[in-house]
Amino acid sequence: MDIVSHGLWGGIVFGRKDKRTFLLSFLFGIAPDALSFGVFFIAIFLGLEASLDFSDGRPADSEVPFYVHYLYSWTHSVVVFAVAFLALWALQRRPVIEFLAWGLHIAVDIPTHDATFFPTPFLWPIADVSVSGIPWIHPIVFIPNIVALAGLYYWFFYRKNQGAQVRTADLLRREL
Repeated sequence: MDIVSHGLWGGIVFGRKDKRTFLLSFLFGIAPDALSFGVFFIAIFLGLEASLDFSDGRPADSEVPFYVHYLYSWTHSVVVFAVAFLALWALQRRPVIEFLAWGLHIAVDIPTHDATFFPTPFLWPIADVSVSGIPWIHPIVFIPNIVALAGLYYWFFYRKNQGAQVRTADLLRREL
């Protein structure tokens, strides 16, 4: 799935409490891709790495540097995520619910990446297993994703504003 959708899913699922929890959930939702591909894109921007060739739709797997694959394994592993979640829980002495957006990112990537380009190594380093799913860019995944996000965010903001309007109307009635 695209990085923005990951952030938006993290925000709507785990960050509805307030702006701070939304931002944390959004950031944790994009973190797995930002920490693996982000490093590479910064290196390209700084001229330290060559740009990838997207003329055939997506670059050859071999064009992507080894360190990106290595970081991707770390950031897309349920095993690593579980250890990090439990460690953060121990440090904070409470579960950090916003961090679950990272786990949601992994869960969504498992069926939306195919075996030919960055399959999700969700059991790394225990096992080298992945699922060849339907790529997120395919219309059968991409369109429902966008429609679902738009619908959920509309519902969230509509319901939130509707509640504020009801509270304001109640206050006005009491004053009259």
